[in-house]
Amino acid sequence: MNVHPDHDLHDHIDYTHWRSIAAAIASISVVGIAIGLGTPLLSVILESRGYSATMIGLNTAVAGIASILAAPLATPLAARLGVAWAMLAMILVGALAFVGFYFAPFWLWFPLRAILHVALTVLFILSEFWISMSAPPRRRGFVLGIYATVLSLGFALGPYLFAKMGSSGFLPFGVTFALVMIAALPVALAASESPKIPPTEEPVGFWRFIWLVPTATAAVLVFGAVETGGFALFPIYGDRIGYSEGDAALLLSMIGLGNVILQIPLGLVSDRIRDRRWLLLICAVVGLVGILGLPLYATNWHVTAIVLFLWGGVVAALYTVGLAHLGTKLTGRELASANAAFVFCYGFGMLVGPQLIGIGMDLFGPPGFGYALALFFGLYILLAAGRIVINPGRG
Repeated sequence: MNVHPDHDLHDHIDYTHWRSIAAAIASISVVGIAIGLGTPLLSVILESRGYSATMIGLNTAVAGIASILAAPLATPLAARLGVAWAMLAMILVGALAFVGFYFAPFWLWFPLRAILHVALTVLFILSEFWISMSAPPRRRGFVLGIYATVLSLGFALGPYLFAKMGSSGFLPFGVTFALVMIAALPVALAASESPKIPPTEEPVGFWRFIWLVPTATAAVLVFGAVETGGFALFPIYGDRIGYSEGDAALLLSMIGLGNVILQIPLGLVSDRIRDRRWLLLICAVVGLVGILGLPLYATNWHVTAIVLFLWGGVVAALYTVGLAHLGTKLTGRELASANAAFVFCYGFGMLVGPQLIGIGMDLFGPPGFGYALALFFGLYILLAAGRIVINPGRG
């Protein structure tokens, strides 16, 4: 494992590369707006054309598979082209693929969806690598908290724009294309400051990075499973315990609001802790206690809203703090590959979460929703506690 050498610490402790950080955050946040706008747009168009929910779901699922397959490609691509040029290429490819949906017949939507999400996955990996390399260790949690907050706001703004424009005509496609191309500007302006990934003669196994800092990669897997599965199935859970569709949707908004508001404070807390694994463990414990207690407070909507606001923010810190923890353990090419493994684990969590939560609800009824989420948190607590005991001071 390539722990920060002395010259790296000297370069980073007293200097924050704000121009690079601003470029990476601005770029990926504009892309976040485009995703938030584009995802419901494509589903609505397919439904209006008479395609079944199964076919719409199948087309959407291509995104998750493409993301998982794309993750190992990010580091070699950035080593060959440079981080900034690789990001600019992916912005252009993603923008063109998205406009292609407007002109293409349905059978072409599958390869277009795959191309789009390969581009987006590489963008996320390289932007997070750029941010981690540009932030000094003592501010990394704070900087990543800003990143998570701005990205969440971008995701939230996308559906708002979609609601204003609707799904008819070329306008939503044109606006999305323009937004994605705008994301290229800050990257181009800060290209000279982008980190270098040296090419290597020896092939470096992508898979070993999943296990190199397991407290971080497992944290994001759990977050991916809980976020995707929880958001997908909470409306069904809410309906089965007596909430109206509107009340259940508002509770989901409270979780999202907690995510937006609490990431910077929790990032600041993580910068004050010598070993971020303790904070990751605490986040998982809060996640477990909060979800197991759901049947006790779910009868009171206002109490549930307050608890889910706090719960959503703390659980989302598994991603933010996990990414910060990764950045304290690795640097250079190894950090880029570990960032790719991090995003891979997030994508894998997105695939398994909805499946296991759905199975839990089929087997146990509404309580199965909480049981399945608790299983993810419980297994992570065992892993994190075990790593802290067996490997103090490591990943």
